[in-house]
Amino acid sequence: MALVQCEYMVTKLLHTRYRVHDLDKTTNFYREVLGLKEVSRSTSDRGSQLVFFKAPCSEELIEICKYDASGPVQVGSDLTHLAFEVEDMKAFAAHAEKLGYPLSDGPQETSSGSLIAFIDAPEGYEIELIQPKA
Repeated sequence: MALVQCEYMVTKLLHTRYRVHDLDKTTNFYREVLGLKEVSRSTSDRGSQLVFFKAPCSEELIEICKYDASGPVQVGSDLTHLAFEVEDMKAFAAHAEKLGYPLSDGPQETSSGSLIAFIDAPEGYEIELIQPKA
């Protein structure tokens, strides 16, 4: 696929941000349950605590942000989710449940033959898991 280059066009997704109240619990989930790599941690000039994560085979980052001055974190039901590919849904589900995070839905086979399931991250964010068809 050719890369479209235009000085007025968006060319690349860099990161997605989720604001949270409990930074330690949430970053532990992304690191220990999902197995993502923490790539940086900092505090912005305005006081936001920022932690960036990366999945092993992706370039895009996930930014977890704690910024209490914005008020309470309110995650709407079925508003947004992150989707990750997993190699072995059964093994992932056993790992996550052992750490206190059972699947909240699924796994179910799709019409294309892949498996999908969901897990709830701390603060109410939903994570979709997809095991591609073998």
